[in-house]
Amino acid sequence: MSDHTSPRSFKQLHRNSALGPLADRAIALRALDQNLRRCLPLELAKHCTLANIREGQLIFLVPSSIWHTRLRMESDTLLRHAHTLGVTANRVTATVVFDAASPLTPTPHKPLSPAAAGSLREAAERLTDVDLRQQLLALASLAGD
Repeated sequence: MSDHTSPRSFKQLHRNSALGPLADRAIALRALDQNLRRCLPLELAKHCTLANIREGQLIFLVPSSIWHTRLRMESDTLLRHAHTLGVTANRVTATVVFDAASPLTPTPHKPLSPAAAGSLREAAERLTDVDLRQQLLALASLAGD
């Protein structure tokens, strides 16, 4: 005799599995996320995702600090909309998560101007603190004279 059991449907697995409640919560969060983002400006809604509801907080994920700030500015709107949906929340928080798929490109630094270098050298000449003087002179040496 074989130890194999007959195939079970997804619904049976879902109902009888410890993962069932987790899957249900994920489905509910996704539906709430879609519903809450409808009250946001379209451009902001494209850049945030509801990740969790915990201890009265709506926790969103955003890709940068700019979207974090914009989301924070809409927190009253989000909370009012959440209350109309029956969600008890008193705070909106956001976590900035960077997309690992798109590598961060370093911002090229502008070279130090000769005028700025001159100002640093003048300031260094007036200092009695030797360490600070050396640091200012080192910075001044970076100028593209």
